[in-house]
Amino acid sequence: MTEVKAGDTVSLHYKGTLSDGSVFDSSEGRDPLSFTVGSGQVISGLDKAIPGMKVGDEKTVTVPAAEAYGEADPQARQPVPRDQFPEDLDLSIGAQLQVQTPNGQVLQVAIAEIREEEIVLDANHPLAGKDLTFDVELVGIS
Repeated sequence: MTEVKAGDTVSLHYKGTLSDGSVFDSSEGRDPLSFTVGSGQVISGLDKAIPGMKVGDEKTVTVPAAEAYGEADPQARQPVPRDQFPEDLDLSIGAQLQVQTPNGQVLQVAIAEIREEEIVLDANHPLAGKDLTFDVELVGIS
C-alpha cells in the first residue's frame, strides 16, 4: 500500500481541538481537506505528521503553538482611541474587524479589551499561542 511522501496531494478528514477539548475546526459534514504535503498549505506541525500514513490510517497529532500559528505577539495588540470608531459600531470583546494600515494593508483584528478612552485591537491569529490537537483520517493520496 502506498505511503504518503512530500509532494503528494492528500485528502483527509480531521477534527481540531484545543487543550480544553473544545473543537475549533472540523471537516465533519464537509468534503475532506486536500493539500500538497510539504508545500506550506497547512500549518507545519500537521504537514510534518502526514508522511508515512496510508489510506485508511488514523492518528492523533498534537501540534505545539510554534508549529501552528506561532506564539501570541504582544506587539500585535494596539490601543486605539475610542473616537476612531464609528458611533454605531457594536463594540464587544472578541468582535472581528478589518482595519487598514497606513500603507494600505488590510488586517483582520479582534477587540481584545474595551477601556474607557480606548479599544485594544489584537492582530494575532485567533489560535496564536495555542497548542492544537488533530484527529486525522487519511482518505486519499494522489
